[in-house]
Amino acid sequence: MEEVRIDKWMWAVRIFKTRTVAADACKKNRIAVNNVSVKPSKMIRIGDVVSVRKPPVTYSFRVLGLSENRMGAKLVPQFLENITPPEQYQILEMNRISGFVDRARGLGRPTKKDRRELDDFTGGDFEMPDFDEDWDDEN
Repeated sequence: MEEVRIDKWMWAVRIFKTRTVAADACKKNRIAVNNVSVKPSKMIRIGDVVSVRKPPVTYSFRVLGLSENRMGAKLVPQFLENITPPEQYQILEMNRISGFVDRARGLGRPTKKDRRELDDFTGGDFEMPDFDEDWDDEN
């Protein structure tokens, strides 16, 4: 076997959970082979560099072996080499430390955990003033 479809290979080496998800990533231009965006049917060879963009990080892998069949996690290092630059992992770590919740503006209320983190960040000693007291004095 000299060539394998990119979607099958990414599923086989456990980059994606299903082949459908791998194909969708290709269709959304999140997959590049040798710095060229590819379709799910692109045939890859040993030595190609596959870039997988899973925001906010872009992972890079060198193809060491080809397979169309899903394999156990222990066998994966025989088929790919992770060549992701350390800067990408620093971006991932910064996002983890910052505690950024990937929720679009206006979609849902903060969770209890979010509120507690906000309270810790702001000091948590803020109390709403009782505006009714001011109105009672004027009447």
